[in-house]
Amino acid sequence: MKGTVGELGEFGLIRELTSRLTTTPAVRLGPGDDAAVVAAPDRRVVASTDILLEGRHFRRDWSTAYDVGRKAAAQNLADIAAMGAVPTALLLGLVVPAELPVTWPTELMDGIRDECQVAGAAVVGGDVVRGDTITLAITALGDLRGHDAVVRSGARPGDVVAYTGWLGWSAAGHAVLSRGFRSPRAFVEAHRRPEPPYHAGPAAAGLGATAMTDVSDGLVADLGHIADASKVRIDLRSGLVDIPQQMHDIGQAVGIDPLQWVLTGGEDHAIVATFPPDVKLPARWKVIGEVLHPSALPQVTVDGAPWTSKGGWDHFGDIEDAQ
Repeated sequence: MKGTVGELGEFGLIRELTSRLTTTPAVRLGPGDDAAVVAAPDRRVVASTDILLEGRHFRRDWSTAYDVGRKAAAQNLADIAAMGAVPTALLLGLVVPAELPVTWPTELMDGIRDECQVAGAAVVGGDVVRGDTITLAITALGDLRGHDAVVRSGARPGDVVAYTGWLGWSAAGHAVLSRGFRSPRAFVEAHRRPEPPYHAGPAAAGLGATAMTDVSDGLVADLGHIADASKVRIDLRSGLVDIPQQMHDIGQAVGIDPLQWVLTGGEDHAIVATFPPDVKLPARWKVIGEVLHPSALPQVTVDGAPWTSKGGWDHFGDIEDAQ
């Protein structure tokens, strides 16, 4: 497709974007009216929202528009799954410069659509606005299907801590890209297009998970939210976390202990949860720690000691390369 967003115009762009979408049975009314209608059989709707800003959350020289779309949808849909809900719908607010080639937002929408299909959701509406910097504002919706939401405040001493998905892969890929390389490809792709285990959130709720979150800001940081909300200490055993040999090789090449990526990297959107100790977990879940009574303040420790190394994502911390 040739031309720019400005040449196509607002309504032309909307027509082009919505023509690429698919639907699901939960969508009773999709794009084209003042608002969408999404079925909510549970009579409760789980909702989450995120903003992605070019130069802060993604770089066009690192990722294609399709990559950005997959990643933007994934990080929002993972939040829904981490509540124990099934993703149903997604809304997109998009700010783009008028001179941007039309191919960029259309490929972005293809990525968002395809990631929604992986999660079983659909794009049901949104808005487009002209602006100087590409910005995405995404709202994801989900259905609890009769279960209670799994919140951060439910962890209890004696629970085990387990995760499913990838840890540290996105951070390792970011380190590779930061140094001008594009391989090992598996880690670079993990940074460009995370693969959250969407099914694991509702499954964990069914197994009796007491607290749960997705790993977006880093394992220690995100478990810290659970520790604080539950007023407990969470102790991780570093030797129980899977670190593939290729990640060790990347760490050696760039002078970073790969355990740093695993504990603080974030953006893999793995699911981490606490479970009663007598729960029999499927093989996809890896136990990596336990919930304890707090010895002082609620916190996360690693091998019994406070984690003091810098890490974890903070939007108002030091400015770093776009993630």
